[in-house]
Amino acid sequence: MQRQEKIRTRGLNLFYGEHHALKDIDLNVRTHSITALIGPSGCGKSTFLRTLNRMNDLIDGVRIIGEVSIDDENIYQPNVDVVALRKKVGMVFQRPNPFPMSVYDNIAYGPRIHGLKDRRKLDEIVEKSLKGAALWEEVKDRLHKPALGLSGGQQQRLCIARLLAVEPEILLMDEPTSALDPISTLKIEELVQELKREYTIVIVTHNMQQAARISDFTAYFLNGEVVEYDTTDVIFTNPRDQRTEDYITGRFG
Repeated sequence: MQRQEKIRTRGLNLFYGEHHALKDIDLNVRTHSITALIGPSGCGKSTFLRTLNRMNDLIDGVRIIGEVSIDDENIYQPNVDVVALRKKVGMVFQRPNPFPMSVYDNIAYGPRIHGLKDRRKLDEIVEKSLKGAALWEEVKDRLHKPALGLSGGQQQRLCIARLLAVEPEILLMDEPTSALDPISTLKIEELVQELKREYTIVIVTHNMQQAARISDFTAYFLNGEVVEYDTTDVIFTNPRDQRTEDYITGRFG
């Protein structure tokens, strides 16, 4: 039977030097769900997101205490293969960041890095990944043209396809639509809802309407703490904490 929790954090604390950025975060993320992280700027949402694939390891002076478990394994154990972890837990950033190469080579890049050379297999992965990111019909006739020639929204879907090509299980999205126009934003939102059938998704968003539209669960962060975490419906219609209600209704933040 499939476990319900894909990610679990217990007593998670993170320090940037002396600054205590995350404080005792206990959070369960369910398999095949979309979990939104909301809260004002600088409250710890993106920092928390980066603890889930150890991207904070790349920052000098970071100290982490506590546990982050994926499939019941603590990813901060000394023997964890961080490259394999980041293959399993992919990340989409705020601004699209395609590589300066063709559409095809962007998608094939990850599988090639992991040793795949068979052209037919690469062709299959490229097509499947672009279809998975709802981009195939738009780019199938320009696979060997530069990816930087695509629109912003297409570039962001290309970055999602690039992730799908290495067969992750978890997708982390750090404000993936904040640089996009409303039509592209809608396409990404529809795509994210499709993707949750196969992936577990955690998304940071400043857009409260977006969180309400697409997520199953929502965590409200404030000053490095999780004030409240529940189903999105409860958070937006019947929050237990006054601070959550103040933020949701625009009285704060």
